[in-house]
Parts: sequence; C-alpha cells; structure tokens
Amino acid sequence: MGVFIGVLGPVAAWDAAGSAIALKGPRHREVLARLVAARGRVVPVELLAADLWEDPPEGAIGSIRTFVGALRRALEPDRPPRTPPSLIVTVGTGYALRAEAEAVDAWRFERAVEARGRPSALLAGLDAALALWRGPAYSDFARASWAEPERARLAELRSRAVERRAQALLELGRAAEAVPDLDAHTRAHPWREESWRLLALAFYRAGRQADALAVLRRARRALAEEFGLDPGPGLRDLETDILRQAARLDAPGDAASRVWASAAAAHDRAAPGAGPRLEATVGLMRGLAVTGADGLVAAREHRAAAVEAAEELGDAELTARVIGAYDVPAIWTRADDPVQVAGVVAAAERALAGLPDDTAPGVRARLLATVGLESRGTGSPRARAAALEAERIARGLDDPALLAFALNARFMQSFETTGLSGRRDGIGAEIAALAVRHGMPTYEVLGRLIGLQSAAAVGDFARADRHAALLDGLAERHDRPLVTVFTTWYRALRLAESPGVPFEEKEAAVYAASGLLDSAGMPGLSEGLPALAVLALRHGHAPEPADPEDFGPYRPWALPVLLLAAGRRDEAALALREAPDPPHDLLAEALWTLLARAALELDDVAALHRAHAALRPAAGELAGAASGLLSLGPVAVVLADLEVAPGF
Repeated sequence: MGVFIGVLGPVAAWDAAGSAIALKGPRHREVLARLVAARGRVVPVELLAADLWEDPPEGAIGSIRTFVGALRRALEPDRPPRTPPSLIVTVGTGYALRAEAEAVDAWRFERAVEARGRPSALLAGLDAALALWRGPAYSDFARASWAEPERARLAELRSRAVERRAQALLELGRAAEAVPDLDAHTRAHPWREESWRLLALAFYRAGRQADALAVLRRARRALAEEFGLDPGPGLRDLETDILRQAARLDAPGDAASRVWASAAAAHDRAAPGAGPRLEATVGLMRGLAVTGADGLVAAREHRAAAVEAAEELGDAELTARVIGAYDVPAIWTRADDPVQVAGVVAAAERALAGLPDDTAPGVRARLLATVGLESRGTGSPRARAAALEAERIARGLDDPALLAFALNARFMQSFETTGLSGRRDGIGAEIAALAVRHGMPTYEVLGRLIGLQSAAAVGDFARADRHAALLDGLAERHDRPLVTVFTTWYRALRLAESPGVPFEEKEAAVYAASGLLDSAGMPGLSEGLPALAVLALRHGHAPEPADPEDFGPYRPWALPVLLLAAGRRDEAALALREAPDPPHDLLAEALWTLLARAALELDDVAALHRAHAALRPAAGELAGAASGLLSLGPVAVVLADLEVAPGF
C-alpha cells in the first residue's frame, strides 16, 4: 500500500513509510475529502464546485482541475510523465478516488465494523479500527453541507463499533473490561438503548448486580428527561431478568463451567480408579490439542505424563488404551518435542510386546498407528511397517476413526523418497472423504491440508486455492485456530510463485506469515522456517550473508549456500561434504535443492550426483512446495543445471 488517506479526524495523507504528505491548501484537502466521502463513486466537477463554494466564482472548474493535478502529484510522486493516474482518476466530466479499502481509514473502519467472525478476531479488528480515529470525522470541514451526511454515518458506525466491541468482550467472558468504554459511551450518547443494555449486562456478569440495576434506572431517567421516552422492551426485559437472576444472562462459558464441574464430580464418584481417570484425561487432551497454541502445548505435556502414569500401573492393555486414545491428527513431519515423542513411541513398543494374545485388534492397531505417526521424519523401516500394519487392521474393522488415524500414520511414512506428493494426495483424499462421511471435522482438516500440500507440490494452485478456502471455512465453523497458520503460509507461497509480484511484496507476505508462528505452539514447524522461507524466495541463491543460527534445524543444508554468499568458499566446501542426507519429510526436496545449488557453485562432482539421485523422483514438482509453505522453484530446472555441470 503506497498511500494512506485519513479523514477520521483532520484530512491528511501519509506515504508508505508513514511520513505525512503535503496536501497544500484547504481546498486541495477538501477536494480529496469530498472524493473519499463519495466512496469510489464519480463526483461531477460541477458538483465539486457547488460543494466547495456557496457561490462558485468564475473559473471554479479550472481551479478544481488545478487542485486535482496538485493532489495527483502529491499522492503519486513516482508516476512517470504522460501515464494515467491510478488514484484520482478522470471519469467523464468528473473525478473518482480509486483506492483500495485498506488505503482509506474510513473505508477500512467501515469494513471492520461490518466484519463477521469469532469474538477474539472481531475484538482485535475493532480495536485496530477504533484506533484509526484522530478526532471527529472530516473535522476540518465540519460545517460543509456535503460532509454532514457522511459525518453522521461514520458517527453511527463508530457507536456500533463500540457496542460490537463490548459484545465481543462479553462473549469472551471479559465483562469487566467492557464497563469503562460503555459507561463513557452511554454518557455521550444517552439515546442509545443498546449501549445501556450492554453496560447493565456487563455489570451483571462482572458480579455487580446492584450497579447493573442502577444503570437501568439511570437509563430510564435519561430517556425520560432528555427525550420524553420510556425504555424499550430490551431494557425492560433485562431488568426483569436481572431481578430473577435468569440463567440466560450468564456468560457463554458460565453454564458450561457448571456442567463441567458437575460432570467431573460425577465421573470421580462413579469411576474413582486411576485407570478410568487416565483414559478420561487423554480424552480431554485430544480436545485440548486442537484449541490453539497453549492448548497444544498443555496437551503434549499431559499426554506424556498420562502415558508414564499408565506404565507405572503395570497394565499393558491400560497403557495401550491411554496411548492409542490420543489420535490427534498431525500434518507436520517434524516433532515439536522429539524427546517426548520418542518416549511415547518406546512406551507403545513396550505395550505391544506386553499385550495378551486375545487383545482386541483395534487396540493393537492404535498402538501401531502411534508408532508410525510419532516416528515422523526418521525414515525408519519399523515405523513404515507399523503404519502399514495399522492400516491393514483398520480396513478389516468397521471403525472409521481408527482408519483415519492409521491413514495419518501412512501419510507420515510416505517420504521414503522425494516426489511422492501424488501418493500423499490419495491418502489425503481418502481421509477427507472418510471424515465428511462420518462427521469427523478435525480429520477433514487433515485431509484438506494434505490435499493443499500435494496440489502445491505440482504447481496446481487452482486446486490448492480451493482446499485453502475450504480449510478457512472449517477453521471458522469448528474453531480450529491453528489451521489459519497453514493457510496463511500457503498464500505466502502462492504469492511467491506468482510472476510479476515485486520481491518486497513476497517478502512482506512471508514476514506476515512468520508472525503467526510465535504463538502457534509448534516449534517443530516454526524453528528456522522464516529464514528458510526468505532464502527460498530467491530459489536458494543467498544474496548476502545471513546468520546460520537463524535456520535452526535446517542449518546443515543452508550453511554451504550461506558461506558461499559470505565469500567463504573453502568453509562452504567443507560444510557441503559434512551435510547429512535431509530428513524424510515435507521439506526434503527443498533441502536437497540447497545442497544441489551449493554443489553447482563449488563444482563438487560427488555432491552433484548425490543431489541428482535424490531429486530425480521429484522432477515434476516444485522444490519444497509439498510443505505448502515455501518453494525453491521447479525441481526440473535444478536437475537440468546438474546434468550440464562439468564432470557430471
């Protein structure tokens, strides 16, 4: 966004760096303000003249054209001579402002007020929108007749924003935080019954029933004394409900909290033993793992503790049920806590060895699926065999959840060579179909993510876009915030592979996606990814030295390229010789491509052959795009470069 125009306060404009743009005199600012108020519609020059002057002087139209010319030079200073303007355009005998909604504070504000979504997202959006206000709208043209309707409309939108923000806080269980702004708003706008209602409800949910009733009395008095009105049904019904302490006034989580406490107590009375408690705990962890970053971290920790506690009881079948019940779908091929999951895999293997012969096949299949799923990225033949055996057993049982779990393990073990996105696409499609058929939304998310990755791998962005849109819908409908991390990263990849997009815009998209990683609770995904993604934007050609430590677990494969960029050729050659084969995971093609690029620069024949053999199965893919996160360009191009290298 090159220019930002502000009318929520004095009319002003800023450039991309945030510096104020000189708009010359008040008439120039008024022309710009009038075009903003038209919201993209054409304003005939005769109407502009009538709006700027009560009695337009001779030459008014010529003056307006002069004002518009000056505005165009100020707002588009880098526009080449004799090229048409793109911001203030001429249409017939008038002018229109052709700006993006995000480039005008009033337009951005209106879009935020009308937005829909989860309360947390709405609250963040409304906070940002309300922060755009620097004073009354069009404050330097308060007496202009053309501005009056727009000022009134924006003032109404601002009141709605305050009320929607308060409603979001109430839905999030943060009633006390809503009180100060609502109190000020009702005093400034005593005719707004919705503000009074929200303020009374906020007091009530904050445990201040007397204050809630006092607010309603104050509202009744203000409406009667200032407007001669009685309170409407909304306020009257709320007063009755407060006096009755009606359950419908509770915050959304209050009733759930009561049910939770009651159910937990009933469970402890009916099944007080350690085994049932451990199995119930794992059930809670499954739900917790998909709620967001904090929930995911807590779920991992409690799951490991539950497995350890089950083993201490010495019951292999109980341990198997505790391990196998945690069938949380997994999409990323690098563990968040390798030590922790290694402990779970070891416990699963011990449980498998200790199970009686007559153990239900489903219990055994869940242990095998756990071994296959949690041994991700290792290339272990045992893990691959466990995943296949889990799938075989699951297909013989009428248990769709078990089959989805086993297929997830198959997905994690589908990286024995590069270029297997087609195989994974089939797995993802089966998981998604199974999930839709049996109402398993979390597994539908998994299947769609696999489909997105597989489509991106072969550059089928139209199909990947469809998966991304479906995923955003699933995330919204089923409250799966972590899904947004992957769809945002995919769109950064999509932009990176779009021709004609400036590098700075691509880089900005990567940095925006990187901002979601800090709170995602997925170190297996986030560590080193931003640095690798920026390097991928240049298809592995480092333009300048970078800190190898920023690459985290990807350091061994990025290091030769980084050292070459720093002019340290001998060290780069050593780093290339010492680099191990990349892990068998979603970024294998990307890491092999980095090694190939370094081998080409260093004329390392052995490394050339090594990289060529590894990348050849992926000749039809984009290097790294199977991750759905980044791309280093077509593998075919890398292979062609390798094949014409001296000594190949």
